[in-house]
Amino acid sequence: MWTTYTIRMTLLCSLAASLVACNSAPPVAPAPPPAAPAVDTGKIADAVKTDVTQLVTELNARDIDKAVAHDTADMVGMFHGTPNVIGPAADKAMTAQLLADPAFHLAVSSETVDVAAAGDMAVYRATYAVTATDPKSKKPVVEHGNWLVGYKAVGDAWKIAWNVVSDTGAAPAAAK
Repeated sequence: MWTTYTIRMTLLCSLAASLVACNSAPPVAPAPPPAAPAVDTGKIADAVKTDVTQLVTELNARDIDKAVAHDTADMVGMFHGTPNVIGPAADKAMTAQLLADPAFHLAVSSETVDVAAAGDMAVYRATYAVTATDPKSKKPVVEHGNWLVGYKAVGDAWKIAWNVVSDTGAAPAAAK
């Protein structure tokens, strides 16, 4: 007959065998980390184009403060024939000089925006035509060139970190 001692020992051995079997099971691989949310590069490109459109509108309206508000605190501007412009205060001084010309008008075309896969930077490219007064003839002239603008995310906004303005020069003379 089964004694209480035998029953207890049988149950204890069964329990121990169950625990050993559980511990000898192959380890379960940890769950992969959650995937990062997909970056909507189209939405970012649209935001950058909208910002440039607003900037051009503000420049043509001669609103210096609003135009410079598009800059990051460490913005660098590289404009042909001039020293680099660093920071919003220097950009404001240069922009004020530019907009003092009553003939000033800026137009952009052939716009493209490339957005980094991480969604933290974007590059805007366009051609431009700017009308300004020629210092020698005192008549309005149009300069054509390329505009390259680096944007970075600053909080929920896109700000200009750097920009390069490079004129394409006069068209070559026609051959005779």
